[in-house]
Amino acid sequence: MEKTTSFEEFWPEYVRAHQNKVNRTLHVIGMGLALACVVAAIFKKRPWLFALAPVFAYGFAWCGHFFVEKNMPATFSHPLYSARAGALLFWKTICGEMDAEVARVLEDLVREEQPVSQPVPAQAVN
Repeated sequence: MEKTTSFEEFWPEYVRAHQNKVNRTLHVIGMGLALACVVAAIFKKRPWLFALAPVFAYGFAWCGHFFVEKNMPATFSHPLYSARAGALLFWKTICGEMDAEVARVLEDLVREEQPVSQPVPAQAVN
């Protein structure tokens, strides 16, 4: 990913790196298990469960990147933006909005790549 200066600039790049639904599903499973570890650590008073949370979150996500999407996780280049984007991906997925978000971002990408038509000079029209 290129040098980004804001989360709004980072988000479309993150979404493009998560086009594959299986990859996104692995992210959600990992995040769900991580949240379950945190909740269990608090309510069961077993602090060692906190240590499992990142193992689940990153383990599932990285498997999705390395074996499904075949790209590099954004965690390495933009750790804070990646954490925020991962939470947003989780939320949009469980709310049923992520597929539409992927379609929107990819549509914007296609639109950006299309050349802008040049105006036809007046003498060429006659």
